[in-house]
Amino acid sequence: MNLMRMKQPPHLHLHLYRRKLVSLLRQHQSRRGAMQQLHSHLITTGAYMDVTSSWNPLLGHYSLGIFPQEAFFLFTHLRVYQNSFDSFSFSYLLKACANLQNLQAGLLLHALTLKLGFEFHVYVHTGLLNVYAVCGALPEAKQVFDEMSVRNSVTWNVLISGLVKWGKLDLARSLFDEMPMPTVVSWTTIIDGYTRMNQPKQALALFRSMFIDEGIKPNEITLLAIFPTISNLGALEICQLVHTYGEKSGLNALDIRIRNSLLDTYAKCGCIESASRVFGEIAAKIRNLVSWTSIISGFAMHGMAKEALANFERMQKELVKPNRITFLSVLNACSHGGLVEEGLEFFRKMVNEYQMSPDIKHYGCLIDMLGRAGRLDEAEKMALGIPNEVVNVVIWRTLLGACSFHGNVEMGARVIRKILEMERKYGGDYVLLSNIFAGVGRYSDAEWVRRLMDERNASKVAGLSFV
Repeated sequence: MNLMRMKQPPHLHLHLYRRKLVSLLRQHQSRRGAMQQLHSHLITTGAYMDVTSSWNPLLGHYSLGIFPQEAFFLFTHLRVYQNSFDSFSFSYLLKACANLQNLQAGLLLHALTLKLGFEFHVYVHTGLLNVYAVCGALPEAKQVFDEMSVRNSVTWNVLISGLVKWGKLDLARSLFDEMPMPTVVSWTTIIDGYTRMNQPKQALALFRSMFIDEGIKPNEITLLAIFPTISNLGALEICQLVHTYGEKSGLNALDIRIRNSLLDTYAKCGCIESASRVFGEIAAKIRNLVSWTSIISGFAMHGMAKEALANFERMQKELVKPNRITFLSVLNACSHGGLVEEGLEFFRKMVNEYQMSPDIKHYGCLIDMLGRAGRLDEAEKMALGIPNEVVNVVIWRTLLGACSFHGNVEMGARVIRKILEMERKYGGDYVLLSNIFAGVGRYSDAEWVRRLMDERNASKVAGLSFV
């Protein structure tokens, strides 16, 4: 139907026309252009008295769209004519508030919902709780939660998610433990929180409890949340368990993100054969850049430089364009595989052919690669050529490590001066230079560097032993 050609009927048929408009509103909720045209038709009919059927679909569309503030503009306009807003109206407005992270608007809507008698409405107050949680107003969020006589699982999950988002993981876990019937969303939120807060053992323990003890089936979000934890701990058996579950449940085939994460996790758990097999099972038509980058990175971390480069070439033949992370993985492979010329060529290709500006990690790989190969002059020249806004002390420390390995005292002294211009308090720099001097028999210079380190109170990392 061409919305632009719709004509307003005579007054006697106006109610039928409005009913048609409402039907069209429900049909075209995801189409911004159509909704705006219908909005203008509603205005011309003067249909301001029936918010629930005529205007709620528009409030919902605007609140979930790219310009949530349009929902407030519409609400302000409608209030001039009447006040018959229902729970859906306020739920949409509160969603717009959360999307805008507008705490002030949330406070105003809170007052208005209480005034209009929605203080016991679970959906409205869950929406209000979400606004406070998203905006970081956690005391207000907890107060709304405590005052609710009826709560559903969404209510609990909204507050738990808000606490996790703002780093209140202990409070979130306490609330989770109080929840009458935690859902898969509840479990996943806490697991993801532990993962993000670098507490992999707690994340894995909770995943075991959910999956094995409670028999709750993980969804694709749960699996994506637990993969980084498995990688962190090198828990190959858990990776195999998740792989099997993903195959049986169909999640592996359903979501390419799971397959990509699975092959990356296998590689990080030390099983490059399984990673390669997972990659090979991904149909060529659905392999994406992440798939290729993950397998290239996996081969690189296992020192299989030739395999990494071969897969880069295959990727190019399939017309998949690499990004900075792909090139970083290739450079890492070249560095650890001693393929210096190939690494330099890939760097040139990245800069000249793909017009990508290197960041500090790319330069660091090149310095490390040249340093490992003993090509210290080239490494120093490259370090000196790095733009000031990019270079940092790590670059020079990488070169200092190469100087120490190859016993290049003169360059080591130059490099340490560069380092001390940036940072003087890291004891490891002094120790490394002292070792360089000692390695060539210049013990008095080595002792002088040690005294200098003590005079400047440079920090030293305490030694550790597993004995």
